[in-house]
Amino acid sequence: MEMTVPLQAAFLDSIAPYPALAGLAAALDTPSEVSIRINRRKAPLAAPADADGAVPWAGGDGFYLGERPAFTFDPALHQGLYYVQDASSMAAAAAVARAVELSGGDRPLRFLDACAAPGGKTIGAICALPEGSLAVANEYSPRRVPVLVENLAKWGTAPVVVTSADASSIKGLDGFFDIIAADVPCSGEGMMRKDDDARRQWSAALLRDCAALQRAIVERLWRALRPGGMLVYSTCTFNRAENEEVVAALVADHGAEPLAVPALDGAPGVAGAIDAGFPAYRFIPGRVRGEGLFLCLLRKPGDEPAATVKSGKPQRGVDLGVAAGRLSGDWAGIAHSGSLYALPSAQMAAYAAVARAMPVVSPGIEVATVKGRDTIPSQPLALSTYLRPDAFPAAEVDTATALTYLCRNAVSLPDGTPRGIVLLTHGGHPLGFVKNLGSRANNLYPASWRILSQQPRAATILKIR
Repeated sequence: MEMTVPLQAAFLDSIAPYPALAGLAAALDTPSEVSIRINRRKAPLAAPADADGAVPWAGGDGFYLGERPAFTFDPALHQGLYYVQDASSMAAAAAVARAVELSGGDRPLRFLDACAAPGGKTIGAICALPEGSLAVANEYSPRRVPVLVENLAKWGTAPVVVTSADASSIKGLDGFFDIIAADVPCSGEGMMRKDDDARRQWSAALLRDCAALQRAIVERLWRALRPGGMLVYSTCTFNRAENEEVVAALVADHGAEPLAVPALDGAPGVAGAIDAGFPAYRFIPGRVRGEGLFLCLLRKPGDEPAATVKSGKPQRGVDLGVAAGRLSGDWAGIAHSGSLYALPSAQMAAYAAVARAMPVVSPGIEVATVKGRDTIPSQPLALSTYLRPDAFPAAEVDTATALTYLCRNAVSLPDGTPRGIVLLTHGGHPLGFVKNLGSRANNLYPASWRILSQQPRAATILKIR
């Protein structure tokens, strides 16, 4: 994408004093890299068809592509076999993995992504969290919540509780989380390579406002961490006021301990903190193959278990009915906004505490919508790795039919397909549900997820073995 808005002179003046940022202005006028994270739970042996190297800090899951393909027209994207994510942003998962390691390694943890949309960092985190962990993805902006829910549902490897709260005013969860990730709202300097609005909106006043908001957010989130818990602080901006100075305030005011992330130490092109005596990581275009990012992992003093849920009525699950037999594991049901959701029974008490403190949008895996006496299986159930292989009769479809389905158009089913709810598969992986009436099949793909182009062209991004 070619930028049409020049970098502001005041911005250029602001980065000029720092040798680490030399060459940044020129790099911001070059094309962005393209990279993906592969879902190893769904496609353990997959590799990009057009790989241009591995992302060094992504643990074998992240790859650069030689060019930007037509992702929208690849069924594998909609099946959750991979996620399109900037390489620099993948570093947050490495920090979460380090926090998990320092927390004991294999016991279930409570994790909060405080500023989660569109979901890439949450996806990276749940790849690193131990099985059975409670993952909460929060997004304050209502217009960004739907894409967060959709992306997490497509990834499908963990039941995630999605909430929509102001991260700077979360109350009632003091000492509750083991790990919190905060990719806080910022001035967006790191987006100047691919977003004219980021160049246009920049001002010294915006920097000051963002830094004040960031401090308010981390102050509140710091209270929600247990003693000994860890905060992954990140921004997509370059200035010190929103990065090193926010971290320095946590160190000075709360005794926060910045920690090294070995997976990032010595990674090609990754720089350290600017004019600061603690470990932090800067991803600077021109030095790394990715967009701008600042990241620091901090530990809260002390060592205590996450807070016990003490107040309020216990959350009682509702009957999952026939859906209970379609999921592997021990699940409780939650009725919410006309749909039925499933969450591991072991997480219900902790979920109740979250639900009292934060508005819940999606309390786990949506398994069905309820219409009168009928329950219609939901798309997130189709894409969940917890769906039992024998839960529904399946019908394999070709690429053209898969794209027709994803456009939410009528599809033709293979001869012999049984009547009733059928799970379509493509490439051996779940695609979504139809209701086969014999003479025709009702397409149950969510209307809000559909491909809008009515003449899609097939794209193949992965080689799946």
